[in-house]
Amino acid sequence: MDFETAVGSLFQPEGRIDPYPAYDVLRSHAAAFPGMENQWWVTSHALVSRLLRDPGLRVADKSDYDRSWPDWRQNRGVASVVLSMLQTNPPDHSRVRRAAAATFTARRVAAMREVITAQVDELIDELPAETDFVGSFAYPLPIAVICALLGIPESERRWFRQRAADLTVVLEPISSEEEMVRADKAGRELEAYLTGLIADRRNTPREDLTSALVAAADDDQVLTGEELLANLVLLLVAGFETTTNLLGTGLEILLKHPREADRLRSDAEFAPAVVEEILRYDSPVQLTSRFTTTPLDLGDGRHLDVGTMLTMLLGSANRDPDRYPDPHRFDPDRPNIQPVSFGGGAHYCLGAPLARLEAQVAFPRLLSRLPRLALSGEPVRRDRLVLRGYASLPITTGA
Repeated sequence: MDFETAVGSLFQPEGRIDPYPAYDVLRSHAAAFPGMENQWWVTSHALVSRLLRDPGLRVADKSDYDRSWPDWRQNRGVASVVLSMLQTNPPDHSRVRRAAAATFTARRVAAMREVITAQVDELIDELPAETDFVGSFAYPLPIAVICALLGIPESERRWFRQRAADLTVVLEPISSEEEMVRADKAGRELEAYLTGLIADRRNTPREDLTSALVAAADDDQVLTGEELLANLVLLLVAGFETTTNLLGTGLEILLKHPREADRLRSDAEFAPAVVEEILRYDSPVQLTSRFTTTPLDLGDGRHLDVGTMLTMLLGSANRDPDRYPDPHRFDPDRPNIQPVSFGGGAHYCLGAPLARLEAQVAFPRLLSRLPRLALSGEPVRRDRLVLRGYASLPITTGA
């Protein structure tokens, strides 16, 4: 595969099914190379890691959308993402992030372990002998967990699945008009529901994350009403989509690596290393973008002007042989696994500890409670460039 073919393949369904051969070609060409329209691609682990933490880079925010798409607010799926901390820069990002981090604490996440374990066991109990793992487990678990965290009643959680799935298309660089219409509808419905939830928690606070965020917004005027709503949508959507991909991808990898699966089945303490290697081996998020705010030195004698767009290929960085010898081998025992799958720096994923915890609980229990669990058909990949995962993963429980 030549260089131009490798770049083009990432924008074709066939190339997105397995982008790693293209990443190898691109990475061997350069750690960073120019693309189209003042855009550069970054491929190496060292450079991606450095740039994710560079305070001189920023994300695309509402000012960029105002210039390129003046009526973007009309699509409420787009608006809910753009107005959230995901696409906000300092000083607003710093203020909103502090408020979210003060409520979405390590203690709050750790306290979810019992909830996660109970949900995992309940879902395992309900698994049919032949089923689609994505629909029967990988979607319901993170939806249940994030809804429990936000204080959304169990009876209403199924409603969120399709709306959250429809909204995530706005994170992709390529989407159809039909998908964007669905994203708008989902955004409007989620905003309407969460507006009611916010009002309820103002009147009757509870021990949940929504109440804590409402209190932070009201007591200290840290968040505007628009920011509070957008970030609740973000927590709901981002809190399930990447975890769904992690669970589906991780189980497929483990079932194809029986030695590691057997070890995890008998030793749950092996789970953190397994989850980190899954994140490295096949990242749920494949790329992220930044813009330079000051001239950027790439470290090889090349310099980029202010306003240059950088697309950082997280999946490529995670399989960089300069960082991970034999990178295409799944090996949870490899030392010092530090995947860039959740980003880095100021925009490091706030929900990363929760996603990790869900996977660390789920995989050992699935394997130990279902010792004959196996793939029963050909998995189907979702046709996505940014959010990588399975649309379906046929399994048999062996029951």
